[in-house]
Amino acid sequence: MYRFEDMDERYHRQVILKNFGSAGQQKLLQAKVLVVGAGGLGCAALPYLVAAGVGTVGIVDDDVVSLNNLHRQTLYATADIGLPKVFRAKQKLQALNPGVQIQAYHERLTVHNALSIIEGYDIVIDGTDNFASRYMINDACVVLNKPLVYAAVSQFEGQVALFNVPVNGGCNYRDIFPQPPAEDEVQNCAEAGVLGVLPGIIGTMQAAEVIKWLTGIGSTLAGRLLTYNALQQSLFEIHVSPNDTGRMLMPADATAFMATKYEQLCGTVPDGIEIDSRRFNRRLQESNTIVIDVREFHEVPLVQQFKNIKVPLPQLRDKLDTINAGTILLFCQSGKRSAQAAKVLTEVFGANKKVYSLKGGIVQWLKENQQ
Repeated sequence: MYRFEDMDERYHRQVILKNFGSAGQQKLLQAKVLVVGAGGLGCAALPYLVAAGVGTVGIVDDDVVSLNNLHRQTLYATADIGLPKVFRAKQKLQALNPGVQIQAYHERLTVHNALSIIEGYDIVIDGTDNFASRYMINDACVVLNKPLVYAAVSQFEGQVALFNVPVNGGCNYRDIFPQPPAEDEVQNCAEAGVLGVLPGIIGTMQAAEVIKWLTGIGSTLAGRLLTYNALQQSLFEIHVSPNDTGRMLMPADATAFMATKYEQLCGTVPDGIEIDSRRFNRRLQESNTIVIDVREFHEVPLVQQFKNIKVPLPQLRDKLDTINAGTILLFCQSGKRSAQAAKVLTEVFGANKKVYSLKGGIVQWLKENQQ
């Protein structure tokens, strides 16, 4: 049973640190920290924040534990597979330090709830693994003037920074990356892989940044992006300066933030562009329709089931004069490149043409249309 009088002993070895002391511990006990994402980064940062005595820790995650999480998400065990991450994390963290209040949000952070959740915390840790979430969390923190500890990991390398604090112009994520990369330009961990220990290293760096900022000790990563390479055990950093382009793209206020479609902004296909095989077949029968294969010339299978022309994606903008139909149907191998092509043509033609991408690509279409 946790007793309040145990606090002196529990935190003794950090209280006796020079420049930390009882004052530093009291700052932690009064602090509220939000961790968005209970994956590899969150699993590393959360135990150290809770063990250090941060008074209130919030966890936001809508996912459940999977077997392929366990090589890097060390808060969970095999028996936890299929259970919500936030509730398993809360149970284990509460056992670690019953004196800390754990708030579990078993939901996805969106533009509809981000401001109301983040507003109640002093500082935010971004432990997510996709660009839509990173831009949304960054923008929400800027709108609310909340410090943000950013991190990302891939393969053998990770990076961490402290954003939106009054150092070097209050730099944020958009000062480094003003707008999202093109679709498929950067792989996520599911595609590229990640060394299991790497999120642990980077996540504990995030926890250290939080503790330093809350207590006022040391030098934070404000205005600096630190990159760590696990293969070389090397570190390097770049200095971050305000970027006019990035700031121009920021939502101006809460209303603009809530109107921003981050998934579309970050490469997700706009509503209505992707169509399944059934709808694709119906569109094939319509007049004034052209079908474009955006794969490279050498790719198979060859498609002879319906009339189409080959325009590889890199050449698409140079071949716009050949696209003279009112309805454009696009396909590729899996649907990714055709979706990207559809976005390009939609931007070019606007409402003047109907543009559609075959969801699942020609491979899926052939499976569903075998005679």
